[in-house]
Amino acid sequence: MYEHLLLAYDYPVLGAFWTVMWVFLWVMWLFLLFRVVTDVFRDHSLGGWAKAGWLVFLILIPFLGALVYVIARGREMGRRENERAQQQLEAVHSYFRQTAAEAGGTSEAEQLTRLSELKARGDISETEFARAKEKILH
Repeated sequence: MYEHLLLAYDYPVLGAFWTVMWVFLWVMWLFLLFRVVTDVFRDHSLGGWAKAGWLVFLILIPFLGALVYVIARGREMGRRENERAQQQLEAVHSYFRQTAAEAGGTSEAEQLTRLSELKARGDISETEFARAKEKILH
């Protein structure tokens, strides 16, 4: 009758530790595998057949395939990830600058006044003035 209450005592602490450790390692393995697969698709220097070959290698022998990929292309993988992060950061900064400029409250008249001052000082040419004026007015 009370045997079901003793189940927690039948599972030792070291067993719980190893279970948590294996679950953690399994999750880390999945992260690595998905990261390698996304890097294969993201790499523009690889051709279609090379990408297909890496994917077949990763599907047929996943542990060895991921290990070989990280050893062979790990440094480039990190470089590509850094470049992608820099591009995303630059896109966010560009969006913030654009949004701040639009919300800055400068009217078309103020922008045209500044533009004509630049033209009068000789900082921009007539063609640059005309292009900028068209951009402001449209």
